[in-house]
Amino acid sequence: MQSGNSVKESLDVLVKKWPVDQKLYDMQVGLRTDAVDTQVRVEGVVFHVPMLSQDSLYVLWKCLWPDCHNCCERQGRLPLTKDDIALLARKMGYQSRAEFVRDEARVSSWEQDGGNGVITTLSMLSLKRKKDECDEEDGTPLRCRFLDDRGYCGIHPDKPGVCWLYPFASWLESENGRPVVHATFQFTGDCPGFYLSESLDPVMPVLQEYAKKIYDYNMAVQRTTRENYGFISFVNK
Repeated sequence: MQSGNSVKESLDVLVKKWPVDQKLYDMQVGLRTDAVDTQVRVEGVVFHVPMLSQDSLYVLWKCLWPDCHNCCERQGRLPLTKDDIALLARKMGYQSRAEFVRDEARVSSWEQDGGNGVITTLSMLSLKRKKDECDEEDGTPLRCRFLDDRGYCGIHPDKPGVCWLYPFASWLESENGRPVVHATFQFTGDCPGFYLSESLDPVMPVLQEYAKKIYDYNMAVQRTTRENYGFISFVNK
């Protein structure tokens, strides 16, 4: 998880190029305490959308590509599912998955706080964002080596599943004995696509577009950990 200081540092870089509403800036660096959770269920995914209660404004998002590809310029980590490994090994011309993992991946570990009182720790293989990526750079913003000067991805459409989900973070919870996927925005300070609205209507097409991607990705992560390509644990705060 990123600290408030690192988010502020990222935002201070962002505002040099993009306008950021002061209310959004203050919320992301922890100066607002009035953000409340609004849950919206779309296609099997429960989205958690923040609302600034003092202003009755929802925090929404839309992608500004191709004018912006900041998520790839400041990529933090690219965890790989088993499906990702198979696709990328073929895409990059490897004869076996083992060779691809040896040359192109590294082990990453990180924590996620879904806001439900549970800290999730994940360890997964991650795609190297640069050929000589080291342990100290894991999770720090780096320009992805597959991003070209026009803002296009050199491994699209076979890029890792997590790339399709930005800026959403997601997790699984049990509901009546069945897994339910939850998702929310991750505020890293790197994305200029957040805006404020009095209504949820503008973001509904976005949630409908992302719901299946988010659901499928979480199922892929589950398969990946079950087959020992990764490890996941849950700890109550």
